[in-house]
Amino acid sequence: MAETVTPTVDDTPLPASTRRERRGWYIYDWANSAFQTTVITVFLGPFITTVAELAAGCELGADTCDGYVYPLGIRVAAGSYYPYLISLSVFLTVFVLPVIGAIADRSAHKKRLLGGAAFTGAGATVAMIFVTGDRYLLGGALFLVANISFGAALVVYNSFLPQLGGPDERDGISSRGWALGYLGGGLLLAFNLVAVTLFSEDDNPQRTLDLARWSIVSAGVWWAVFTLVPLRWLRERPGAAAALARQGNVLTDGFRQLGRTLREIKAYPLTLFFLLAFLVYNDGIQTVITLASQYGTEELRLEQSTLIITILLVQFLAFGGALSLGALARRIGAWKTVLLSLILWIGVIIGAFRLPAEAPVPFMILGAAIGLVLGGSQALSRSLFSQLIPAGKEGEYYGFYEISDKGTSWLGPLAFGLVFQLTASYRVGLVSLLIFFVVGFLLLAAVPIRRAIVAVGNTPPRVL
Repeated sequence: MAETVTPTVDDTPLPASTRRERRGWYIYDWANSAFQTTVITVFLGPFITTVAELAAGCELGADTCDGYVYPLGIRVAAGSYYPYLISLSVFLTVFVLPVIGAIADRSAHKKRLLGGAAFTGAGATVAMIFVTGDRYLLGGALFLVANISFGAALVVYNSFLPQLGGPDERDGISSRGWALGYLGGGLLLAFNLVAVTLFSEDDNPQRTLDLARWSIVSAGVWWAVFTLVPLRWLRERPGAAAALARQGNVLTDGFRQLGRTLREIKAYPLTLFFLLAFLVYNDGIQTVITLASQYGTEELRLEQSTLIITILLVQFLAFGGALSLGALARRIGAWKTVLLSLILWIGVIIGAFRLPAEAPVPFMILGAAIGLVLGGSQALSRSLFSQLIPAGKEGEYYGFYEISDKGTSWLGPLAFGLVFQLTASYRVGLVSLLIFFVVGFLLLAAVPIRRAIVAVGNTPPRVL
């Protein structure tokens, strides 16, 4: 197997990446996915909302709450507090991630940056244990720290990918990491859902709230403990720009370098065009993930147990889906495989529109289909983008990539919400998401991918 060599700050080649080092890189996907699944996807929204409702004077376990909280003196409906936190987190992330990427490119100690961001996020997640009673402000502040740190760590983590394998290896490396992430996140989520099911009491909402808090804390512990493995097994792999770090301060020079990159990025229009395509179709993917439970509850009138089983199906089948599409990419190329996955996503949306109400089995089958296509489309987008990054600017460009991943996820929910408001139909709202996959497919198909790779000075893989 061909292996890449990365220059150090002294232009001395580092040893080629080893199997042990790549396994260390995979393990970080296993570590951080617990935060995404257990915290963001399932527990944090209801938990923070309940704490805000307590602060607003509502009774614990009440079906409705019309109270308000006043963060920084601003009047906010308790039920809107968590969505506003997400919006604020997205806003801050847009500014933070490219700067973190620029600093990573100029640092000779990327592992320290990875560890610092990961342990900060994990620590803030574990500190949710102190969010008791009506401490909604503490919960909001900890969420902002954890979520921004989560994104920052991903930027540094992804910047290792081009340094761990050659052009023909990265699809497999990315797919294995993403698959392991879904497996790890699914295992912890399954454990927490079983605990909540076994120990919650219908007439004791405080017990349910406490179980949710401890589930969130468990994700922080999981994230921190397993981050120790990549910090031990990964080598320091500074980029070409790290040699300049000795001539100035890494932090201030990182800001300056980001400014230069923003001015120079127009020299790579095809890379920007790929980012635009990713922005569009990934927004559709994120919206489906975010709104699937609401669609199942409100439109299809399914029980909570059905939704839980479907969430776990998605997690575990995404493990196999990422590996399967990664194997397909070795035969036909990542670009064609991602295009194929978008066609499958279009089929998923059409299938979801036709689902009968109060029928759990078809909904679970649809969840299985989402799982099979989900991991591969995301993993291969990550590896395909690695081919489009100028050497030495991996961190900066993955900073922009993560903004496209997280900073624009309001477009799909906005379209869904507007269509629902006009039609009062969740089904029609869901169909509105087709535009993201159709337009994303057309934009990605229009990228001359081999020419785009050559334009940034990289060698294209044999199969695209």
